[in-house]
Amino acid sequence: MAHVVWADGEAYEAYVGRWSRRVAAAFVRRLDVPAGRRWLDVGCGTGALTSTVLAVADPAEVVGVDPSEAFLAIARAVGLRATFHVGDARSLPLPDRRFDAVVSGLALNFVPDSRAAAAEFARVAAPGGVVAAYVWDYAEGMAMMRYFWDAAAALDPAAVDLVEGRRFPLCEPDALRLLWSDAGLDEVTVEPIDVPTVFTDFDDYWRPFLGGQGPAPGYAMSLTEERRGELRDLLRTRLPACQDGTVPLTARAWAVIGTAGDG
Repeated sequence: MAHVVWADGEAYEAYVGRWSRRVAAAFVRRLDVPAGRRWLDVGCGTGALTSTVLAVADPAEVVGVDPSEAFLAIARAVGLRATFHVGDARSLPLPDRRFDAVVSGLALNFVPDSRAAAAEFARVAAPGGVVAAYVWDYAEGMAMMRYFWDAAAALDPAAVDLVEGRRFPLCEPDALRLLWSDAGLDEVTVEPIDVPTVFTDFDDYWRPFLGGQGPAPGYAMSLTEERRGELRDLLRTRLPACQDGTVPLTARAWAVIGTAGDG
């Protein structure tokens, strides 16, 4: 399989960015951080979570960090009232105990050392601050990917080994809870966030898989045109569709929430 790409912001938006914004809104409201606080968004990407924090939480300051300059260019282009830095979640270019809320949306699974990242989140959080993140439930609850990989595996048994639910251990509650606890965070909870993902038609579902952003699109674009067409046709027969052509699916994310200690 080709190397997983996260560089084209527009392709990412069409693939999962549009759905992540719905999760972000539910996530920020659930945190219930008081107004006037300082926020850090780690792995901020194109700004889905950052823009939600600005819209919902009335923060005094928001800083976003992401390794992709292309993603940050999109976040900056929309004029968000935030400061953005190119940086690595495992070594944040920020001082200790600086932020009242440290958050991350859909990024932890793609950090090579999630334990180092969690430790960095705890380091930059102010005493008593909220440290929280959410990831897709790749194992079961992300229907758009579940249908894709089930169809891919039916045509290519080797595709089973590429499924995100097998490759990314941080897509279930126990692993997230342990990660936060091991980082020294207190009052750790893990909760599901479910959102509808209704596609206008089959093409609205299929087209983002041709953008090459993420494991499933990367796999799709590694296929020959003939084999990609076979996968497309099989998906067309398997996906649920309403009389108006819409494809009604759902997506689940797991949110892990903890509190930074005083030490």
